[in-house]
Amino acid sequence: MLKILYAIQGTGNGHLTRALDIIPALQKLGEVDLLVSGCQVDLALPYPIRFRLRGVSFIFGKSGGVDLYRTFSQLNSRSFYKEVRQLPVSEYDLVISDFEPVSAWACTLAKKHCVGLSNQVAVLNPHVPKPQETDLVGKLILRNYAPTAAQYGFHFARFHHTIYTPIIRKQIRELAVSDQGHYTVYLPAHDDLKIVNRLSQLKQVEWQVFSKHNQQPFRLGNVWVRPVQQEAFLASMASATGVLCAAGFGTPSEVLFLKKKLLVVPMKNQFEQVCNAAVLQHMGVPTLKNIKKKHLPAMYEWVSAGQPVAVDYPDETEALVQRIVRENT
Repeated sequence: MLKILYAIQGTGNGHLTRALDIIPALQKLGEVDLLVSGCQVDLALPYPIRFRLRGVSFIFGKSGGVDLYRTFSQLNSRSFYKEVRQLPVSEYDLVISDFEPVSAWACTLAKKHCVGLSNQVAVLNPHVPKPQETDLVGKLILRNYAPTAAQYGFHFARFHHTIYTPIIRKQIRELAVSDQGHYTVYLPAHDDLKIVNRLSQLKQVEWQVFSKHNQQPFRLGNVWVRPVQQEAFLASMASATGVLCAAGFGTPSEVLFLKKKLLVVPMKNQFEQVCNAAVLQHMGVPTLKNIKKKHLPAMYEWVSAGQPVAVDYPDETEALVQRIVRENT
């Protein structure tokens, strides 16, 4: 039987939610071991994890982006090198990395074929629209964070034959969708009070803010802040008029699939989010550089006149997994 190692980046929820559909598809084709690395894991997988590693995580700050100081201070190069050297990639017929660095570098050192399966590999594809300003450092980090020999990407549209539209998990596909008039907000790299201060100036609607920084719910005027809880967040999103969020991949994909209005604010120091925002803008989704006071008119315009952007995201998970196994084993 084919032995497969599927390694998943644990920072953020997008990689893990995608894994919920990929894992059962892989299990139909072989014996699957799971690896999850990262120190900001919010979602528990309902599968046994063989390797739970520290890896290298990007730490969210409260100023609109990645906290570079905390990110680099938690990077223990000796610990990372030890994890890379000890990971037994030679045991496997196929190694798949969803932007997971330990498995990718272990394969690089062992001269083992590794397959990249993520939004990040699609971002670097030359056929994908790019931001006007090139971040050479960000591009270098993205290219070398989890290097792979073969790449299959996900993006908001299919720009190339190796790029697939997003995997929309079954839980999202089965949601009861309605429009109850509120707006759902998920900006994990922003301070709660800054978000409240800005959104409270748009008094014509209710804002439901989900926070990574506050464990106690509170309400100020038309802004309701509560801790991130998966079921509550999905219920809010499914019944919202629109969603304001970072320019990651998982949440914007789900918002588009649910036919909701979308407004994104890419995190600072996150090159792939800037690239995602460029693609969304190319598709007609409005983007903001930040949520400072000067952007209030654009936010008001989105609330008043914004429209959903039409997409078609069929379920291609099993076909993609079969292709990866066929072409890489």
